[in-house]
Amino acid sequence: MQLFYNPRLDNSAVQFTFSTEESKHIVKVLRKKEGDILHITNGKGYLFEAKILLADPKKCKAEIVSTTKKHEKMFWLHMVVAPTKTNDRFEWFLEKATEIGVHEITPIICENSERKVLKPERMERVIQSAMKQSLQTFLPKLNKAVSYKDFIAKPQNGLLFVAHCRKGEKVELKRRLAPDKDVTILIGPEGDFSQTEINSAYDKGFIPISLGENRLRTETAAIVACTTVVMINNG
Repeated sequence: MQLFYNPRLDNSAVQFTFSTEESKHIVKVLRKKEGDILHITNGKGYLFEAKILLADPKKCKAEIVSTTKKHEKMFWLHMVVAPTKTNDRFEWFLEKATEIGVHEITPIICENSERKVLKPERMERVIQSAMKQSLQTFLPKLNKAVSYKDFIAKPQNGLLFVAHCRKGEKVELKRRLAPDKDVTILIGPEGDFSQTEINSAYDKGFIPISLGENRLRTETAAIVACTTVVMINNG
């Protein structure tokens, strides 16, 4: 199944027109014709079946023939991750976390961050593409990049964890998780969180966690944590 994304659709929609880019893809690349059925999501849990009324490569029109609302998960996973020095590695994290089932992502700029300038439009495109590829109907929320200090100052709900490489007592993430509980996980930059940042997290109730014996790259640690949470909730 090929899934398209149109955030303007809602459950009252009857007809709509695809963008020029998507119209060209539908007609020229996929070679769809009048009467063919397409599947579209608005990223808010709705899955629409639409029949092509006009197979125009510049303005493809379709009619909604059925609407299905998918149920939201009983938990919320918020990954708070420092961007990697290389854009490709952070985009890989965004793609895989979306495929796995993350709900919210916040890039944080830390004391040891090597990358402090991001391209939110590009990151959003990566997430949208991953949502469509994995046939999901909920688009993860991508927040603007914030400083660690600003993020940690705001109250957070649910289970709170911080992953770092410094010495000290830590618990295995999978042993502190419980199904249907909201989770927020902090993952630091290649140079790790500073001790001051770690102490700030502790003060806010974040629990230090271990993701295994091996030392992991930022994006790998984030994917391991993301996968662990989703697997616990999927039983």
